Amino acid sequence: MKHSITLLAILVVAFSSFAASAETSALFIGNSFTYGYGSSAKFYRADSVTDLNNEGIGGVPALFKSFTDQAGLDYDVYLETRGGSGLDFHFENKLGVIGRRQWDQVVMHGYSTLDGDNPGNPKVLIDTTKQMAGFLEGLNSDVEVYLTATWSRADRVYRSDSPWRDSPIEQMALDVRAGYDKAAEGAAAVKGVNGVGEAWTRAMEAGIADPNPYDGIDFDKIDLWTFDHYHASHYGYYLEALVVFGNLTGLDPRSLGENECSAFELGMSRPQIKGLQQVAYEQLASEGKVMAAPLILPKPVAPERCVGAR
Repeated sequence: MKHSITLLAILVVAFSSFAASAETSALFIGNSFTYGYGSSAKFYRADSVTDLNNEGIGGVPALFKSFTDQAGLDYDVYLETRGGSGLDFHFENKLGVIGRRQWDQVVMHGYSTLDGDNPGNPKVLIDTTKQMAGFLEGLNSDVEVYLTATWSRADRVYRSDSPWRDSPIEQMALDVRAGYDKAAEGAAAVKGVNGVGEAWTRAMEAGIADPNPYDGIDFDKIDLWTFDHYHASHYGYYLEALVVFGNLTGLDPRSLGENECSAFELGMSRPQIKGLQQVAYEQLASEGKVMAAPLILPKPVAPERCVGAR
């Protein structure tokens, strides 16, 4: 009897180890642009991800987790966020939390203007990306790090004294992307940049999103920003998560379909869902990150079944 119990215990441990190794662990490091400030995404499905700061955040990581579940992928998703911070904060203060385990994939970004004290200057981002990537690589030599280049801030373009005042709305996103490209070049563990800001621009150019929330939102268009015209609305965070999903998995975001669960739960219409998935695909395809080969979801989802599909 004792031998049987011992054998059973060994099998359970072996199976548990196999199950754990079958998962892809993904960590999101960021600020309010990751945790979904100003939107219904902030606490969305918080129980589906692990918040290393125990603040009950769902945000973009939970949207990403939802997409991977619907696509039949085995992801274990974590996040470590702090509002108003850059990567330098996380490197100086959070390595004890981040270093508790090794990670397969890490998604991270810095402050929205590249440097809070010196807007437009990527030096701090470049330096801390290299430091953080090196630390993550020390935990797992095969880690894949992805940087998220964030969006143009309407408040900085239309209303505040900044380097982007009165510039075309797409310019800030392009400048931010250039800074992240430089940061990626200096860190071997960085496998790519999530072109979120450029996807936002595509949504505006395609007539899906309004480019200037200060003069009102045009009929039948969405506002990618929230009430402060700085952070994202749930539409903006949804688009961010779609780009991250495509970049990390190589899957066409359109494969999630217009009945995609999370968008339905957040109150989006089918045309809005389809439009945002399309611009995410176009941004990823323009960089050779995905192929136009939508997968067939293992369990096609009908919107009326989404709420219980967790």
